Amino acid sequence: MREHLIDSLSVFFPAYNEERNLKETVEMAIKVVKNIAVNWEVIIVNDGSNDKTKDIAQELKNEEGRIKIVTHKKNKGYGEALKSGFYNSKYAWIATTDADGQFDFSEIIKLIDKAKKGYDVVIGFRINRQDSLIRKINGLGWTWLSNLLLGINVHDVDCSFKLVKKEVIDKISHLESTRGGMISPELLAKAKKSGFKIAEVGVHHYPRIHGSQTGANINVIIKSFVDLIKLWQKLK
Repeated sequence: MREHLIDSLSVFFPAYNEERNLKETVEMAIKVVKNIAVNWEVIIVNDGSNDKTKDIAQELKNEEGRIKIVTHKKNKGYGEALKSGFYNSKYAWIATTDADGQFDFSEIIKLIDKAKKGYDVVIGFRINRQDSLIRKINGLGWTWLSNLLLGINVHDVDCSFKLVKKEVIDKISHLESTRGGMISPELLAKAKKSGFKIAEVGVHHYPRIHGSQTGANINVIIKSFVDLIKLWQKLK
């Protein structure tokens, strides 16, 4: 692996009841980050987990001093966990992906290489998405509507693998969405409106081995679509 591709990097993982995935995901990410960034930190956002996620996060922190834990005493949801990660990151570039192990973090190199070509936000799009058919259909519809209303023109708006320049987070208006599916459309729309350059790269997606996914129930989906309409009206 090439060394020191980037001067400084914050990496954060939203985690809700990920006791069976967190340790392996974080340890694999640290192996990569040590080789590509001069200065780095890893942030675990424990979103009110009621399993052993908190204990595992603390064990990881005890082993590696550059790990930081942000704890929500109660579960606030994926959107709030993402915001906590973005706003607690201190370095010039911020990378995020989920703690469930469905991405290979070493592919961050692809996002960094793209960013070096002058882009401020680089988001992944899932190659051979390993989710249920209903989640794939929901994802296609969500991306289509986000592109239609917000003009962001991406392939996979809700892919969690992202690399964002901290300057983007600092300069755009504060992220307001609380639902996880809304954070990415809001971030991309505000970044584009502020003149930042956005790019995409394909990243491989793997089946979830442990735990279960959240966010696919019909009430969440309907409320997210309503929130998207509100965001469109606000940004017009």
